Amino acid sequence: MGRAVVIGATGQIGRVAVDVLARDGWEVTALSRGGGRDGDWPGEVRTARVDRADDAALAAAVGDGCDVLVDVVAFGPEHARQLTALAGRVGSAVVLSTVSVYEDDEGRTFDTQEEPDGFPAYPVPLAEDQRTIAPGDTSYSTRKAALERELLAASDALPTTLLRAGAVHGPHCRTPRELYFVKRNLDGRGRRVLAYGGESRFHPAGVHNIAELVRLAAARPGTRVLNAVDPDAPTVAEIAAAVDAVMGAGNETVLVDGPPPAPGVGDTPWSVPHPVVCDMTAAGRELGYRAVTRYADRLPETVAWIERRLAEGDWRAAYPKMVASYGDLFDYAAEDAWLAGRRA
Repeated sequence: MGRAVVIGATGQIGRVAVDVLARDGWEVTALSRGGGRDGDWPGEVRTARVDRADDAALAAAVGDGCDVLVDVVAFGPEHARQLTALAGRVGSAVVLSTVSVYEDDEGRTFDTQEEPDGFPAYPVPLAEDQRTIAPGDTSYSTRKAALERELLAASDALPTTLLRAGAVHGPHCRTPRELYFVKRNLDGRGRRVLAYGGESRFHPAGVHNIAELVRLAAARPGTRVLNAVDPDAPTVAEIAAAVDAVMGAGNETVLVDGPPPAPGVGDTPWSVPHPVVCDMTAAGRELGYRAVTRYADRLPETVAWIERRLAEGDWRAAYPKMVASYGDLFDYAAEDAWLAGRRA
């Protein structure tokens, strides 16, 4: 198949992408800051310690060239320029982006969600021709949009497939939304409150399905933008029930119409006022893509991974990025007070 270089190889997505490419016949060089190796990789995978912020080190790792460069840790326009600078030595690229670059028809984005009525109301399903947020340097979403803009502008020199991933799930995730339900079950909470009637849908994206898209795009060089999500988009209530089934837990679910009724009550990492459900038609048309797994199929390994991490100590130490993004996800006192008031 040729030579493939993967940047961010030991992260959640990168480690699966390396494995899939190697087993598909690619000669893979796995780059990461630690230079480590996943135990599941075939022995012929080469590794190198490279900080992607070091342009010279990255260029040296690419060496005389590669047929495809896969970048799962590109976050801004400076990374796009870094990649395009290698265009003469790279046949094509596959780069991870995000669904948060989308903007709705009223100009609302993930960046406006904390404003009154600020959460975007996207079409269902959401296709790749939906307009995107203005590129900039003010947020994760604007930086990803700038990354996309620069790579697409350089498509003649470096054909690039951009994969807009949804809510990524699986082992090694630093922000697993499933944590909300796993920890509650471990803590013996018998009831849960779900806002928006438990109908919130935020399209998950399994690492194995993303890796399959990487594999297909690597073998079919071109410039394209594709959504990268699972074949199903379960509701938050369905996700909660699926986690319960994996853990053998039984819970009473209290549904609340509309937004969370009080701070710390009913607001899960999956809870959104409008659905975010993506269309995968283009991936099938462009790459012949078919999903290799479904959300529920991979949930047992996700739950097991979270349980192992929680066994090591406090959840805040295990998942600091969750604390930074969501605050205290487990304010049981606030929830109990609200439930008691509801019964009164």
